[in-house]
Amino acid sequence: MDKVNCYHCGDDCGNRPIVHDEKNFCCNGCKTVYDIFATNDLSYYYELQSSAGAAPNVIEGKYDFLNEMSIVEKLLEFNENKLQIVNLYIPHIHCSSCIWILENLSKLNPSITSSQVDFPKKTLRIVYNPELLNLKDLVLLLLRIGYEPYISLDDYDKGEKKVNRSLIYKLGIAGFAFGNVMFLSFPEYFEVDEFWLDQYKVVFRWLMFIFSLPVVFYAGQDYLISAYKGLRSKLLNIDVPIALGILVLFIRSTLEIIFDWGTGFFDSLTGLIFFLLLGKFFQQKTYSFLSFERDYKSYFPIAITRITKGEKEETVQVYDIEPNDRLLIRNEELIPVDGILISGKAQIDYSFVTGESEPVFKESGDKIYAGGKQLNGAIEMDALKSVSQSYLTQLWGNAVFNNDKSSKFRTLTDSIGKRFTWAVLTIAFVATAFWVYYDSSKAMNVFTAVLIIACPCAIALAAPFTLGNMLRIFGRKKFYLKDTQTIEQLAQINTAIFDKTGTITTTQKSKASYEGMQLSHAEESLLKNTLRASNHPLSRALYDMLAEQNIVTLDAYQEHLGEGVEGKKNDGHIKVGSADFVGNTATNDTQSTSVHISSNNTYKGRFVFHNHYRDGVSEVFGEMKKDLDLAILSGDNEGEKTRLETILPKLTPMYFNQKPNDKLNFIKSLQEQGKKVMMVGDGLNDAGALAQSDVGIAISENVNVFSPACDGILDASKFKQLYQYILSTKKAMRIIKLSFLLSLFYNIIGLYFAVTGQLAPVIAAILMPLSSISVVGFSTLATNILGRKLI
Repeated sequence: MDKVNCYHCGDDCGNRPIVHDEKNFCCNGCKTVYDIFATNDLSYYYELQSSAGAAPNVIEGKYDFLNEMSIVEKLLEFNENKLQIVNLYIPHIHCSSCIWILENLSKLNPSITSSQVDFPKKTLRIVYNPELLNLKDLVLLLLRIGYEPYISLDDYDKGEKKVNRSLIYKLGIAGFAFGNVMFLSFPEYFEVDEFWLDQYKVVFRWLMFIFSLPVVFYAGQDYLISAYKGLRSKLLNIDVPIALGILVLFIRSTLEIIFDWGTGFFDSLTGLIFFLLLGKFFQQKTYSFLSFERDYKSYFPIAITRITKGEKEETVQVYDIEPNDRLLIRNEELIPVDGILISGKAQIDYSFVTGESEPVFKESGDKIYAGGKQLNGAIEMDALKSVSQSYLTQLWGNAVFNNDKSSKFRTLTDSIGKRFTWAVLTIAFVATAFWVYYDSSKAMNVFTAVLIIACPCAIALAAPFTLGNMLRIFGRKKFYLKDTQTIEQLAQINTAIFDKTGTITTTQKSKASYEGMQLSHAEESLLKNTLRASNHPLSRALYDMLAEQNIVTLDAYQEHLGEGVEGKKNDGHIKVGSADFVGNTATNDTQSTSVHISSNNTYKGRFVFHNHYRDGVSEVFGEMKKDLDLAILSGDNEGEKTRLETILPKLTPMYFNQKPNDKLNFIKSLQEQGKKVMMVGDGLNDAGALAQSDVGIAISENVNVFSPACDGILDASKFKQLYQYILSTKKAMRIIKLSFLLSLFYNIIGLYFAVTGQLAPVIAAILMPLSSISVVGFSTLATNILGRKLI
């Protein structure tokens, strides 16, 4: 059967193309998109929607196992009464049409809230309502529209991944054919005058032709198909000149042996494809070796409180959590792992996972999921498994929280890529025309060599490899960034805003003294248990200072952002926070950091804190002052102003008594003046300011407060290195620019030798992938050296 290409995307339709409107399509996605957009007719879309309930053409009972909840639980990422999330592997995802149809599943079935495709992994993440659509029906819906998922519980349990060996097979066939063609070409090379060689010369040439067929149409098909798709979409991609070179060599060589003009260029042709594939193979190995997956090479610097068998509370990092560990989750803390609720009133915000902000209420014995945020006091839970940092990273990069911060290097790369192919084709045709006139024997080699040697791949790889490696290095240095664009944004900042409490001060060494009426035992117990649920730095510090009390579950707990917390147990009601919040309007002392307390609406007294500033605060601000505008935004009073003036550079602006909304508006006003603002805060009271800033950095100090709005998390022990990290991002930008220059230099030198006829196509094929590897090697080596300079 003749090969049939899809009318819409140009892909191979295989043995059974989908025929519609007298046209062939490779998948239902292409057929649907053609109907909707190409003909501007929605009739087929409604036909597809109405057929979503039809009986599928599937073996009876094939998916009955999805009726078993024990199996479904293994497949689900998230499961609540009215919401489930599943991530399915869809091997039939071909092109942008497939992405379009799969990301519009909600139009086929309103029970589906959203669907998101990860094209490189061929996975589909679906959020749906299980009360209206169960997992089996969802899978059957996908089957009906031509996207049957691959579900293997064995693979799921073992975590195995399918390995695509097609490149290995193509490389083997191309290498075998290249070797044989070279062997058959020896008599032509050395002009051996032997009777039997002359007698069978034609046979040898046709054998070379036969060997070249699988090389061109199997091993080299990716270049041809990619070029065809690009041209069909009216785009000139980098594979167009390569495919043109392959076809020109093949057609010219075939004509030469048909008309007995000569032996052709089959050796150059097979060698060209072999070395292109070999280069691609080594590129893949290089990229795999230099993997920038942060999930296992660095860590999420978030701490969690673990309750030991002796009922002691200890702070550990999330990656130390083991199954059956008992965890304490405070108010506003992230649930780091799936588990069972033991005690406490759980009111969980799963917007981090689902994008839905409506809280979910849970009782003891219920299952709770990683990524949720506790909203109502403290709870205790049993961990069901260890923490999946890849899952936390995936949630952080969820499309729900993506912003529109653009990348100038991505824009530059795209701009170069669009013009590059036109420039290469122009140079190739002009150079060929020149050699046809002066020395036609070199024209073919010049044309092919120019098409092969020029490659923008190195330019395209410079930015992602440099920034990706910096992301990995920062992670190892306990500076965890959301994505590579954050590095770019960080390199551009010219203003840095700092919170005070919990950011430039540390609660680890804080001391406090009590002034006021003595608290009863019941009041001390209620105070301790109320503070236990809070995550504010002063609450945590005070909690650690107070004497141990029996742990009880509060009847009610509420946290008022920027003001304080209150808790109730039986007839007791306690408020902890600012003087205004607890009802003490008579205080005149605004010159100290204090936490005020009232019990049953009676003012009791206050704890006066003596702030301890982080090591290196003066040095960090002194270094930053040279390049950046600095300011302090604090929700505290002016009690520390005199001391701060001795620590910070002279004339550093300081603003006190700032509510969370005041901080957000302050940053917005700076941005309206054209400032690029970095906000450094504790992640709780500063969540709005972190989100508003160009780069929001949360300081982590044994605290599990994580805001998806922040762009980075800095371990408190690395505060002194903050300015070094910022300088490193600026140097990373210089490395990218040097990589661009290196790639440009390679292309100029390569084109010079190709245009002057000094470069054979086979040598060009060897040098082309080497350029990409050299740029990748340079950027990786340079960033590694940069990383070693970081303390």
